[in-house]
Amino acid sequence: MNKRLHVFISGNVQGVGLRYFLRNKAMHLGINGFVRNLQDGRVEAVFEGKDEELQKMIEFCKRGTFVSKVKDMNVKEESFRNEFREFEIRA
Repeated sequence: MNKRLHVFISGNVQGVGLRYFLRNKAMHLGINGFVRNLQDGRVEAVFEGKDEELQKMIEFCKRGTFVSKVKDMNVKEESFRNEFREFEIRA
């Protein structure tokens, strides 16, 4: 079953390659959506895909890159919209 997750990640998560790491993992898992830096220092991501792959994606978010430090994460399940055709990094 397809699902959509809206995720906010805080900690030392900007300028550490997290967006590129998450894009590569999402593309490998067949997940569509986006990731972007927010003005307040958090990273926001929306993932759409199958439940099993989304759970793997959440684990990658928690782990982060070898230089990032994820302090907190807010994950909200939303209605699947099928609005993305790929996974992109947004400005």
